[in-house]
Amino acid sequence: MSFGVSWYIAIVSLLNIVAALWLIWWTARGANKQVSEETTNHVWDGDLREYNNPLPRWWLGLFIITIVFGLGYLVYYPGLGNYPGSKHWSQEAQWAAEDAQARGALDKQFAGIKDKSLLEISHDTAAMSTARNLFALNCSTCHGSDARGARGFPNLTDKDWLWGGSDADIYETILHGRNAAMPAWGTLLGQEGVEEVASYVLSLSGYHAPQDWVDAGRTRFQQLCVACHGPEGKGNTALGAPNLTDNIWLYGGSLPALRETITNGRNGHMPAHVDLLGETKVRLLAAYVLSLNQPKITTALPTSSIVKQEVVKRE
Repeated sequence: MSFGVSWYIAIVSLLNIVAALWLIWWTARGANKQVSEETTNHVWDGDLREYNNPLPRWWLGLFIITIVFGLGYLVYYPGLGNYPGSKHWSQEAQWAAEDAQARGALDKQFAGIKDKSLLEISHDTAAMSTARNLFALNCSTCHGSDARGARGFPNLTDKDWLWGGSDADIYETILHGRNAAMPAWGTLLGQEGVEEVASYVLSLSGYHAPQDWVDAGRTRFQQLCVACHGPEGKGNTALGAPNLTDNIWLYGGSLPALRETITNGRNGHMPAHVDLLGETKVRLLAAYVLSLNQPKITTALPTSSIVKQEVVKRE
């Protein structure tokens, strides 16, 4: 904080302590006097009067103890502006120390997994119990508690991998994160061009579309899309480009969803977890994700027909 703000906080804090001391002194002036008949002129129920007697000594003593404690606290801990306190304590330093202690305990508990493959770790009951909790805490927000994902977040149980599904690929994805970008083609293609490419992409998944739209879309696809998705639309794990032929859609496989994707593009971000979790936790999570690989689970989509009422008609 700035120099002026620091001094303002320090002065206000100390003035409050001084004011509390003065208030105690002022109210304790008659502490040695006998109980008086002086009242505050407050009367209830006709004869219940409030007398103006000094506070008991034990009560005053408690107030003084709290003030001494407050002064000691401000000397020991930060509280007077930029003054760090004699202990130089900070919540960031305490969190870092506790985090390092927790990581050290976990590293010690799972020291043996460093020499094991992810597949071997995935069969370790104790390791997977911890990994399941780590997933629920760190990954379920995006991928769901069952790891089946959501719109824009991949399903981790279907063996369809944007960046590769090998041990090394999964570990790298969690460790350092991923960034994927689908450029927006709406301005370049125009509305009709978007419809053509969308028709061709849907035809790759077995949908039926007007052949003239599919042919025109194939030409545009070869010009603009093959660099990432490949000439057959099967994707490229090196770029995180999805396979367009398998009926598994990250942002939806309907015609409106494809229009939106092609027109406006998509940007996917998987955050790096190495700094947040450390390598041991990342290794446990990678093994857990690998253990989720089950036979491909997809819902068969009905073959549909893109009728010309759904798309822009040719002039």
